[in-house]
Amino acid sequence: MDYEIDVFMSVPAFQEDDMRGKTAVIIDVLRASSTMVTAIQNGAKGIIPVDNMDAAGRISQSLDSPQYLLCGEKDGEKIEGYHLGNSPLEYTREVVEDKKIILNTTNGTKAVRKAAIAEEVIIGGFLNLSRIVEKLQNTDRDIVLVCAGWRGRLSMEDLLCAGNIIYELYGDDLPPNASDGVRVAFGLYEKFGDDIATTVKTSNHAMRLQGIINQKDILHCCNVSAMDVLPILNEGIITDFHGKET
Repeated sequence: MDYEIDVFMSVPAFQEDDMRGKTAVIIDVLRASSTMVTAIQNGAKGIIPVDNMDAAGRISQSLDSPQYLLCGEKDGEKIEGYHLGNSPLEYTREVVEDKKIILNTTNGTKAVRKAAIAEEVIIGGFLNLSRIVEKLQNTDRDIVLVCAGWRGRLSMEDLLCAGNIIYELYGDDLPPNASDGVRVAFGLYEKFGDDIATTVKTSNHAMRLQGIINQKDILHCCNVSAMDVLPILNEGIITDFHGKET
């Protein structure tokens, strides 16, 4: 492999310039990445990520409303007046097919917006892990795995997913010049990767969401490589990647 990989453990941990010229993978297992992957899998035409309610409101007012869904959460709960929250299980084919989604979340969409200067921005989680790995195996750019975290803090489930990606790319043989972030993510996956669902269910963020979300949400987000889509940010809209691998 000619490229290098690095890991950022939260949104404040990186600057926009850290993304320049690179392939960025945005990971927010609970739940923005998982919601976006599920929506694209179920036929959504695109997702417009926004980083606050004001931006979401402005965009929704300027668009043809029957074709758009205003979606998202604040502190884990659906925002009043929105069509959907941030539960991937809400984004069924019957609800989202052929619709464009305006999505506003506490952590994940902020990570996407901040990383948008990257040459390529991929949305990923456990759900589409195989597609992420396939894409990264065929890139010649340096890679940054961006863990959305929670309000600037590390989230174990995001770092575990980053470690899983790294393990699939390198096997059990990390390069000697691997960054500290790569080593930490890889080590976390080596220790806890045999039981992803239990590890995620007992993470701090999953515990914060208790009483707010259905436990089926968490189990859904832990289904490794269950979906065959690769959401990519292009000119502010996230759509499925169909092009030739580069």
